[in-house]
Amino acid sequence: MESAAALAVELGIWSEVADFYRRASELYNECGRSQPASDALAKGARALEDAKPEDAIAMYTDACSLLEEDGKENMAFDLYRAITNVYIKLEKYGSFSLTNTLHYEAFFLDFVFHTKCCYFASRYTDAASFLLRWAVAANKCNALHSQCKAYLSAIIVYLSAHDFKQAEQCYNDCCQIDTFLSSDQSHCASKLLSAYREADVEEIKRVAKSSTVSNLDHMIIRLARKLPTGELVAMEVNSLENGEALDEDDLT
Repeated sequence: MESAAALAVELGIWSEVADFYRRASELYNECGRSQPASDALAKGARALEDAKPEDAIAMYTDACSLLEEDGKENMAFDLYRAITNVYIKLEKYGSFSLTNTLHYEAFFLDFVFHTKCCYFASRYTDAASFLLRWAVAANKCNALHSQCKAYLSAIIVYLSAHDFKQAEQCYNDCCQIDTFLSSDQSHCASKLLSAYREADVEEIKRVAKSSTVSNLDHMIIRLARKLPTGELVAMEVNSLENGEALDEDDLT
């Protein structure tokens, strides 16, 4: 079945790629072999990342679920990373599609421009959600350093999505976990959010280049290096409008 899937990849028959790899996964799973079942889905997902990214995400997600259900979260770390990367890469696909809409009808172009930001924000939100799922899995495996890195990564992704309020909420939630609260990643996130509150562009850039951020995955480092994005003042105002006034001395 996997050989048939590989042939479908060579021929570029993407719908059959997904079907064959899913069928291979089902057969492995029926034999109680969750690891090969997950691997088959992951192979299909990797093959579909460029041609059908949404299908790739679905297959990666199912591959993770198989390992999680079998208590093998430690084997899913590369899958969490891959899913997050695909979500972030979807921003690039969106930009490419937008360029090509210049040849379409004017009303469609206007629709794309008005929905573009919401689409990207939702892709980033999905990426952050999987990073948090990764953190939970890391905690179950007692991989505490990976857990803290995943939390900081999620905060950076929210900031990249221009969602300071959600980044701040994520930080506050994560600080309920002692492991994160006392970590370098927590201190880094605290400095980053403080710089956002003060609209201090230079400090944001300095923190984004810190060794703590440099030790994250490459896809997150690239996002961090582009911070700040959006209007810093607007982020501060939105945070104040949707909650109590911020106490700059209280970072928990």
